[in-house]
Amino acid sequence: MNDIIEIIISASTWVLPVLLAVTLHEAAHGFAAKLFGDDTAQRAGRLSLNPIRHIDPVGTVLIPGLLLLTGAPFLFGYAKPVPVAFHRLNPQRLGVIGVAIAGPATNVLLAIASILLLVGLPSFSPAVNDWLATTLQQSIWLNCILAVFNMLPIPPLDGGRVLTAISPLPIARVLARMEKTGMILLIALIFLLPYVTGLLGVDLPIFHWLVIEPASALVDFLAGIFA
Repeated sequence: MNDIIEIIISASTWVLPVLLAVTLHEAAHGFAAKLFGDDTAQRAGRLSLNPIRHIDPVGTVLIPGLLLLTGAPFLFGYAKPVPVAFHRLNPQRLGVIGVAIAGPATNVLLAIASILLLVGLPSFSPAVNDWLATTLQQSIWLNCILAVFNMLPIPPLDGGRVLTAISPLPIARVLARMEKTGMILLIALIFLLPYVTGLLGVDLPIFHWLVIEPASALVDFLAGIFA
């Protein structure tokens, strides 16, 4: 029984940061879209802080759960994308950039809030303080990982949409066509390719290079300012 309780307590230090990070990330996209004139997310009921409205069975439950069970050194997840009618944004290019940046920016703000809470952590019982400190540390890491990952310049990630918005029209059209296939290419690049090269005896930690190292640098940068 004690083992089960310990597992639940340990999982909660990840589950709460994941739910908060992905919920506010997606809600931020919807609020930004509304600010630029598109109420699609509002009409779909996605301008909400209720996690249930944003949960994706695979990205919010299955993938984080598998990473927890396998003892992965990091946790990753995502929510259902908020619907945005990009052609309704005004001004359009600035609107696309604003909507795209809103999600990662929210994750950075959550990381900053977690650092401030960790620094000013009140004195509770040792068990409560350990749980709070662990949860806040997980939140800092998770939000920085999500911010960096989502700003990779590959559609349909937020960074890819920013790149599309600032690119000349011919390049923007090519990038826009990658919206449907970009995630498959991304998964193949950062997960499948390293797995295949690993079977051949070649270490190719692309996810570490592209996400973990920049996220670590972002954590150190934010901690240096706000800790």
